[in-house]
Amino acid sequence: MSYMALYRKFRPQTFEDVKGQDHIVTTLQNQIKADRIGHAYLFTGTRGTGKTTVAKILARTINCENPVDGCPCMECAMCKAITAGNSMNVIEMDAASNNGVDSIRQIVEEVAYPPTEGKYRVYIIDEVHMLSTGAFNALLKTLEEPPSYVVFILATTEVHKIPITILSRCQRYDFHRISIETIAARLQELMDKEGIQVEEKALRYVAKAADGSMRDGLSLLDQCIAFYIGQTLTYDNVLKVLGAIDTEVFSRLLRHVINGEIPQCIGILEEIITQGRDLNQFIIDFTWYLRNLMLIKSSDDMEDALEMSSDNIALLKEEATMVDTEILMRYIQVLSALSNEIKYATGKRVLIEIALIKLCKPEMEQDISALNNRMANLEKKVEKGVPVVMQAPAAGQAPAPSQAPVKKEPLPAAIPEEVQQVVSQWSMLLGKLPVNVKTYLKQANTRTVNEQGELVIIYDQPQGSERMAGDFLNRPEVIEEIESAIEEMIHKTVKIKVEINSSGVSSQDTKTDIVDFFASKGIEIESEE
Repeated sequence: MSYMALYRKFRPQTFEDVKGQDHIVTTLQNQIKADRIGHAYLFTGTRGTGKTTVAKILARTINCENPVDGCPCMECAMCKAITAGNSMNVIEMDAASNNGVDSIRQIVEEVAYPPTEGKYRVYIIDEVHMLSTGAFNALLKTLEEPPSYVVFILATTEVHKIPITILSRCQRYDFHRISIETIAARLQELMDKEGIQVEEKALRYVAKAADGSMRDGLSLLDQCIAFYIGQTLTYDNVLKVLGAIDTEVFSRLLRHVINGEIPQCIGILEEIITQGRDLNQFIIDFTWYLRNLMLIKSSDDMEDALEMSSDNIALLKEEATMVDTEILMRYIQVLSALSNEIKYATGKRVLIEIALIKLCKPEMEQDISALNNRMANLEKKVEKGVPVVMQAPAAGQAPAPSQAPVKKEPLPAAIPEEVQQVVSQWSMLLGKLPVNVKTYLKQANTRTVNEQGELVIIYDQPQGSERMAGDFLNRPEVIEEIESAIEEMIHKTVKIKVEINSSGVSSQDTKTDIVDFFASKGIEIESEE
């Protein structure tokens, strides 16, 4: 007899054998016990989670002559016929290859005839989302009001592609991804039955690689066993067959990245390529490794989320002390972007090398996460006593903080005539100032010069009113900004003085003394109005 694959040989035959879908199994068994069987079911979920298997068990159970606690007896003629695929009561159809209207019309014609044996005629339509619009329309009426002896079971991995009119007529059951523990336990159980020696660590890696799919787990394990037939299947053997990489390699790679050692990082990549490892899987696994480190750093209660042995968790905790969470997040972002790029790229090695150089040299990027990475690297160098040499700035760039500031020659003070020149060219001054400062300066009622040669800005504000403009301009940093703008205009220093006139008399009337002061010196002051 020809060899049968593990996933076919150990396909569950009763609800008790179904693993990881207790919420669905319990509901269906209760319906069968209470004789509340629906006329249409929709099973949805990722590949290998048991949709078609549960559909066949349900079909077998509702046709079983002697069901036991909501499960098929597996002894009666109906159970044996359905298991062997010889029963006319259970019809399976693959909608991927039979997606036309004619295939559905044939079903519609058949449901008019009751089953010759057993209680129900069951139609299992796999990958139902592949049906055409016309086929869905042809199925619609029959699905809504089928004969009492007909049950439809629709299975799909892409439920969003099914019309809402179909969804509303079915009982929907979502199959969850199966946990690593559940898959590993099932694999161990089957290996015990087969009499094959497999390391627990190897089974856990296969369960993790299965990505929530029991069928994928069994297929991967089958592949590993065939390569090392007659031998104990070890963790290292599984890594070789699946093209995976041990976490020790990721540990070494991370240390080189943290230290900015580009040649060593490229050397590890060369080793991985020489060993024939899958580069896509390498990036995925390294990203997952960094994710585990980030979770370890974020909380002390993350052991359950990591799904790892206590020894590996201890090693992760040691490595987590070497790098900050923000830097880990940057590493993960760079690798996640890379994972999307290399899926269909021809030069995968070049893209990975560029990403590794980015990880080692955060100064190549300008975002905040890269800046944090650079700061952390500098702090580590300072702690170790390594002298930090600042690079000379490129042309057009601001000087580095370590360079001594250029000494500015002091400017002479402006004489009153020059200050009056600024007053007469007020519009030009406003054009050199920020919008907020300009707005408040426009609100000044009087701009004049006092005996000390200061530029006086007066606001007429009655007592009790808000003094927002005056208070704002009285800030040292604002006054400094105005004085700098004046220096740029006349190349002389001018002192600014802000006054609030709350006497009730217009500040325009108080200018006479200033005008007389300049007149006594033979200087004529033009009116500002």
